[in-house]
Amino acid sequence: MAGQGEERGEEKKKFSIWDLPDVPAGQLPPHLELQRTRVLCNKDAPIHTESVLYSGAYASMGVDNSLRLDHFCHNFRVEVVRLTEEDMEFDMIGIDAAIANAFRRILIAELPTMAIEKVLIANNTSVVQDEVLAHRLGLIPISVDPRLFEYMSENDQPNEKNTIVFKLHVHCKRGSPRITVKSDELKWLPNGSELIKESRNVASDSASKPETYTSFSCSQDTLPEFANNPIAPKYPDIIISKLGPGQEIELEAHAVKGMGKTHAKWSPVATAWYRMLPEVVLLEEVEDDLAEGLKSKCPVNVFDIEDLGKGKKRATVARPRACTLCRECIRDEEWEKRVAIHRVKDHFIFTIESTGALPPEVLFTEAVKILEDKCERVITELS
Repeated sequence: MAGQGEERGEEKKKFSIWDLPDVPAGQLPPHLELQRTRVLCNKDAPIHTESVLYSGAYASMGVDNSLRLDHFCHNFRVEVVRLTEEDMEFDMIGIDAAIANAFRRILIAELPTMAIEKVLIANNTSVVQDEVLAHRLGLIPISVDPRLFEYMSENDQPNEKNTIVFKLHVHCKRGSPRITVKSDELKWLPNGSELIKESRNVASDSASKPETYTSFSCSQDTLPEFANNPIAPKYPDIIISKLGPGQEIELEAHAVKGMGKTHAKWSPVATAWYRMLPEVVLLEEVEDDLAEGLKSKCPVNVFDIEDLGKGKKRATVARPRACTLCRECIRDEEWEKRVAIHRVKDHFIFTIESTGALPPEVLFTEAVKILEDKCERVITELS
């Protein structure tokens, strides 16, 4: 009898939860895998929003949660959904939210563009004050590749490699109706500034060439990049000011290279944002009148009705990507048993809206290069 008891004790010690048929060895139970990979959106608030990044989080279950390079390379991919001249929507799959947010911050604050920084006002009799006028000019997107120009420091002189000069001279004649000054009135000066500096040296030679506010060694339109592609504002119909009879604006605007973290006028995007991929699951068959009721609940038309024949109808999830997480479909308690709303933690829908300085696909590739440079600097400093 004693021997039989010892044998039973040894059998109990050898038994493990992984011996059960519905729990595969080396894998998480379904409810834990759901919590690890999905945000569960209940009717009151989402839960399990955190990402489990600790490599030993599931070590007691025999599951390795560490980030492996081969696993990342196999799972990561980018799928372009929509691409136009002004915006781009694409899916970033197999990454963490921190990486998606790094791209968003780089796009907003660290991608350089050209924007008007200095405004030399010769005459302004409009109702718009000089400071407001300069601010409005700075926010006009300029259609030029910033990679063709250099940054200008405090000690640098404005030249053809770091400055773009525009001229604006509009006059409303007396007795004429009011006129609207738009961005197409900004004329590119490829030879640089035309405003002459006031000479402080009275004894200077009057025959010498008058000094302007830039020192261009050559005309910018002679460069191959601009020979057939003149520099101009991206949109010609941006309103700058309105002039009444007798009012006039005469100025020069100097554009330089900068980044959005210095001032928002250098940000190349109107906005860059992302959201997790929605996942709508029907927990049971929703048929007939219930199917019609479910379809009518959704304001963005996520659900559709499938005809089964013989007067039978069934609800289906036709457009889960359109879900905005309004949770109208699960407001009532009885519907929580039929519908579940999730967000996929490693699948992000990314949207880039360009201001027009660069195409959105170019902005994304430049953001990838900047992030790569950051990673290389970190590796160099740590090694």
